[in-house]
Amino acid sequence: MTQRHLVRDLMTVGVLTCTPDATVAEIARLLLEHNLDGVIVLDHEGHAVGAVTQHELIGAYQHETPRALTAAAIMREDVPELPPDIPLVAAAGLMRDKGWRVVFLMHNTTGISYPAAQLSYRHFLRHLAARSDAELADLGIRAARQSPMQLYAQKRDAARRQRLGAAPGQPVRRERS
Repeated sequence: MTQRHLVRDLMTVGVLTCTPDATVAEIARLLLEHNLDGVIVLDHEGHAVGAVTQHELIGAYQHETPRALTAAAIMREDVPELPPDIPLVAAAGLMRDKGWRVVFLMHNTTGISYPAAQLSYRHFLRHLAARSDAELADLGIRAARQSPMQLYAQKRDAARRQRLGAAPGQPVRRERS
């Protein structure tokens, strides 16, 4: 089996996101449907403004009507981040020490911070349990996928289409301020 030593060798590139007004129920369904540990909350311009993980969702039960809460109400504003070029042993130690079950690798370009990849306890468990490289083929920097910028542009355009009421496939014009 190929050695995987760095975060970039085990991370999942591409991160699911939600808007601040997404409900707890919607986020919980998203995590369950995609077998995820957390999502990044993006504002209407595509800026990362927080994260909602399983921890925050479970914390919603402290409120009288947890299903009515939104991402904005429960999100953590400090997105747990790690760089892609640190050793897995260091990442595992930091995650354990800080109580982070999932971390995100953020990319910053032209003043916008957006999620590029994620690493969770589930990644480490898959790595430990893998019998062959084929079982980890979807992980790491070399996995076949769209670039983070392509994914970001798709999500941004979809959000703009939704906000402007445009149908999928219709061109979206950039709003002028």
